[in-house]
Amino acid sequence: MPLLTVSCLSKSFSSSSGASALPVVNGLSFGVEEGELFALLGPSGCGKTTTLRCVAGLETPDRGTVTLAGRTLDADGGPRVPPEKRGVGLVFQDYALFPHLTVAAHVAFGLRHLSRVERRDRVAEVVRLVGLAGLEDRLPHALSGGQQQRVALARAVAPRPRLLLLDEPFSSLDAGLRHETRERVRDLVRSEGMTALLVTHDQQEALAFADRVAVMQGGQIDQVGTPEAVYRTPRTLFVAQFLGRTNLMLAEARGETAETPLGALPLHRPASGTVMVSLRPEALALTASAEGGGREGTVLSRDYWGHDVTYRVRLPGVGLGPIECLVHTDARASFAVGDVVGVRAVEPAVVLERVGVPESGADPTF
Repeated sequence: MPLLTVSCLSKSFSSSSGASALPVVNGLSFGVEEGELFALLGPSGCGKTTTLRCVAGLETPDRGTVTLAGRTLDADGGPRVPPEKRGVGLVFQDYALFPHLTVAAHVAFGLRHLSRVERRDRVAEVVRLVGLAGLEDRLPHALSGGQQQRVALARAVAPRPRLLLLDEPFSSLDAGLRHETRERVRDLVRSEGMTALLVTHDQQEALAFADRVAVMQGGQIDQVGTPEAVYRTPRTLFVAQFLGRTNLMLAEARGETAETPLGALPLHRPASGTVMVSLRPEALALTASAEGGGREGTVLSRDYWGHDVTYRVRLPGVGLGPIECLVHTDARASFAVGDVVGVRAVEPAVVLERVGVPESGADPTF
């Protein structure tokens, strides 16, 4: 049984005029296993933060149930467990530190149930774990952004909650500090044996941090799985486009293969008829000619990133005119704009599910 279970959760907010609004969260269900790092990933307005606030008890769901370690926190028409009695830790995007409290006082904030000696020892332990030893007496204004974030984290984990909720905790940090802080948080959660639910709109952050990722849009989950699964085999067009760059192509599928602008390609699952397939830029390779079994194309642009290169290549197309595709290679590949190259797939094409039912005689909607 998962540590956290969210079942058929829905939440709407009325407009200022009192008119009813569409659900921000609409029948959402998922589970988080004990010791798992789980990420809710999606664009602004998809309902991920509202979901986290419902789990924390800061919002009351319209419908649905929330259970933690077999204990019901929210249920349709039933009693609610208040936020302070849920046994969860919460780290906000804006840190929410008290300006008059020192680092040590923040960490001790949720430890009033311990004796003075136990509280002192736990504060020292957590401060060391988050890398703030020696700064115990500092006030928030005397700390950097990354240090303030670690204070908020230390305060949340000090009581050893079963579940740690992270609401966009790294978004206000610069890129280098964000990476360092994210790694420190992940290591701390692992070492403390906690379970974490991260809410973020940053694709790289979710993929790097989490054991499993749930991609949300419109108050619902499009796909949930390991970072590798949701990135390499997206289920829908939205997931394919939201999780990085991809090449989308219409193809004629016949079982385990399909005819595409790159020729006949193997598919990641059997399909038939007109389908849309996704090929990540790194699923394609370039050669100096089309002799490697690919299709001939012309390099339109070259973006050099130091450790790798992204090429934009125009292919003649089949019936629909020229198409363009992105090819991601290591930095040892060296082609110039205007070069004629061969493009071939080195991984199976991923068949995307249709998300709309076409009218009679219309083209399929993906």
